Amino acid sequence: MAHILVVEDDELIAALERDFLEANGFVVTIASNGLGGLEAIEKGDIDAVLMDVMLPGEDGFTVCRKIRDKSDVPILFVTAKREDVDKIKGLSLGADDYIVKPFSPTEMVARLKAHLEVHNRLLGKRQQVSDVNTPDVHIGDLRIFISRHQVFRGKIEIPLTGKEFNLLLFLAQHPNQVFSKKYLFEMIWHLDALGELATVTVHVNRLRDKLNEVKPEFTAIETVWGNGYRFRANENA
Repeated sequence: MAHILVVEDDELIAALERDFLEANGFVVTIASNGLGGLEAIEKGDIDAVLMDVMLPGEDGFTVCRKIRDKSDVPILFVTAKREDVDKIKGLSLGADDYIVKPFSPTEMVARLKAHLEVHNRLLGKRQQVSDVNTPDVHIGDLRIFISRHQVFRGKIEIPLTGKEFNLLLFLAQHPNQVFSKKYLFEMIWHLDALGELATVTVHVNRLRDKLNEVKPEFTAIETVWGNGYRFRANENA
């Protein structure tokens, strides 16, 4: 039974989210501000976060960044801030989804379930039979350990969020294949990609930036103009 943290200062909306989540079998903790949300995360038993952007004290963007420093659980913004720049900022800070108010509670629950499913499946929460010290993917100086949720270039670990890890893993496990943004969104986020293609672009760019923190330049994730993205298998070979 997944434990969901709702960070929302509007009592009516928080109660609505809690009621729908509990009706779908989730355990719910509510925090009315960012500090309360961070304190709940510190306890370590939160499986996903639903959070408003406009919170008293520190805003949701700041709280999202701080959560990402501590945890890779799915973070879904549920907010009235509907501008594209806000969506891109939220995703850039490590959020996994962005739901605009007024929202359909049914859609909210469906999106949450999808993120939890992909998170659990791709982050190795299922039992792994392989040696935890043997990388599941090893291409050039890139090593990916699924059960440990770790990525290395050489001896240097690259810290990734859940969706960044999932995206890299999917591409690396399907080398030299071209995938459209729509297909990647459906596979990684497990949702209808209509209107959400910017999500993929933001995550690919952020993933490239992190991988390039280690030299030499990491160029395996290629943009195939007009078609999508491809992981070139001979990177650093």
